[in-house]
Amino acid sequence: MQRRERTRHLIELGGLVQKAGLVDLTQDDRATIYGALLELVGKALCDDAGSTLALWKRRGKRAFDTEAEESITNA
Repeated sequence: MQRRERTRHLIELGGLVQKAGLVDLTQDDRATIYGALLELVGKALCDDAGSTLALWKRRGKRAFDTEAEESITNA
């Protein structure tokens, strides 16, 4: 059961990478995607991690909310 949950979790994370546009932007180059993610982690660790993570969380929530509103409007 844990294996299925982990697999589902990883699939959802991959979906976020796709949704964010990284796959199209990088033409599905996994080394570039991985490098971009490492850059984000490095930035968060060098800056004030708490404020950087809070900023990312706000942006993500806004994007999810906008998407939800658009799906309701288009329904």
